[in-house]
Amino acid sequence: MFDENSENEVSGAATDAGRRALMLGAVGASAVLTVRPALAQSAVSVLNCQIPVPDPARAGQYIAADGTVVAPGTVGAFVPAPRPFTGQEVKQALSGLNLPGTSYTQNQAYLNYIRRLQYGQSGFTCFASLQMPGR
Repeated sequence: MFDENSENEVSGAATDAGRRALMLGAVGASAVLTVRPALAQSAVSVLNCQIPVPDPARAGQYIAADGTVVAPGTVGAFVPAPRPFTGQEVKQALSGLNLPGTSYTQNQAYLNYIRRLQYGQSGFTCFASLQMPGR
């Protein structure tokens, strides 16, 4: 009842399945090697992105302590930042350092403004990217 040919067929099928698994593993490994540099590059670009305070649509407006944009000359409000802040600068400021060229209270007002950014405002995508885990 035992057929030697059927044993060879089963053995050959197992070998074919093993080869396919090895090939799939090799393809998966090359995909990981391809994606990692792209992830590293995107992490660097997030740190180099820019967040203007305030956004260009409200240039010239002042920033109140709570982060709202107010009319120039409003008592207790701060002049707009002279230049956009990089993602790296904002990330460090969120960790406890001051944004470059700011006093403690000005830093807090600017960070409050940045935290209030919404979709469609300049700098929103940069700030949202900083909030992603691992950044």
